[in-house]
Amino acid sequence: MKSTGPTISRRAFAIGAAAAAVAGPRAFAAAATTGESPLGPFYPVGYRGESDFDLTRLKGHARRAQGNVIEVAGRVLDSKGNPVSGARLTLWQANAFGRYAHANDPAVAPLDPDFQGTAKLVTDRQGAWRIVTVKPKFYDSPIGLRTPHIHWDVEGRTHRLTAQMYFPEGAEMNAKDMLFGQLGPQQATSVAAADGAGRYRWDIVLMDA
Repeated sequence: MKSTGPTISRRAFAIGAAAAAVAGPRAFAAAATTGESPLGPFYPVGYRGESDFDLTRLKGHARRAQGNVIEVAGRVLDSKGNPVSGARLTLWQANAFGRYAHANDPAVAPLDPDFQGTAKLVTDRQGAWRIVTVKPKFYDSPIGLRTPHIHWDVEGRTHRLTAQMYFPEGAEMNAKDMLFGQLGPQQATSVAAADGAGRYRWDIVLMDA
């Protein structure tokens, strides 16, 4: 039987939980969960290539991926700040020219045969993870300009989250991105922090472990 009662999205629930943390002495304390974003059309279904943490080097290739090499590190946490060990992460992104290595991408920008494009990771006992990649370029899409970002599919023990990570130096372009705008109050949770030259830090907070 179809329910006629009110419904609430995971995003709305997460925003409410964050607001409750500052609502008063009886409200429970909770970290702001990372903003949820659509999976998108370029999820690497059936990918059969390498999937290690370094997206810039492929076995048997003499050249490194083109573009500015960056390192991104962080942890997966629950809403109480506890590390989530064994969380499974899948990430994928456009290359330094703004194109995905995916058959559905209509972009005319060149592919980079030396770029991995996706990775699969598992967090350690401290919930930590790290990748070496290239900074993706912005690109046009049917929904407008997409600012540089990296896609993430994160599976904890009881919560699965699809998210997009944005770059702090791209604030002006981020503001013009429709999907970034839809994050509303959770925008800050989706922006990595600069951590030195070519380095970023981004913690992913799940609703539960």
